Amino acid sequence: MQLHSFFNSSASYRVRIALALKGLAYDTLPVNIRVGEHRAADYVANVNPSALVPALIDGDFKLGQSLAIIDYLDQTHPEPRMIPLGPELRARVLELLMLIACDIHPVNNLRVLRYLETELEVAPQQKTAWYRHWIAQGMAGVERMLERSNEGPWCFGAQPTLADLSLVPQVANALRMDCDLSAYPRSLAVYEHALKHPAFGVAQPPHQPDYIA
Repeated sequence: MQLHSFFNSSASYRVRIALALKGLAYDTLPVNIRVGEHRAADYVANVNPSALVPALIDGDFKLGQSLAIIDYLDQTHPEPRMIPLGPELRARVLELLMLIACDIHPVNNLRVLRYLETELEVAPQQKTAWYRHWIAQGMAGVERMLERSNEGPWCFGAQPTLADLSLVPQVANALRMDCDLSAYPRSLAVYEHALKHPAFGVAQPPHQPDYIA
């Protein structure tokens, strides 16, 4: 397998964790989204028509979108599962996942922040305020969901799920952007616990071949 990835992409980070948890070997093919390599004609035509990262190549099969990739990995390599089979637990995992992947991540990703800078010409402090506002809005909801589940040490019980694969990169990015996360102790506890796990550790941005300090 090959993974087209950018070290600091939270969507790529999710997939790297899933691959590591499942013990699947793959080659990393770096795509530098900071300089627009994801929009290169060859990449869009032959790898990922959505012009994003990540993209997984498994034999002749090519797939973009991190959540679709992780679901594919669950179907082709079901142990350990990232998306539980039980209807209630599955629903809880997807509920938290979608809060992060649909409500927090899209408004704070690189292309949105760059649009704020280059097209709307917002000041740096305004861009930072934008980022921190949506982190606070979203993480408050995540924290309430985790408090409701009242389980641990992972988001939902004794094993990592897609919820954890989504939470950890989001927390990592928020910390990188100097967001104050002290109001979300349960989320931070899951994050700190996850980083002790080898699969989460090896997937961290600084451990990627394209890491830029």
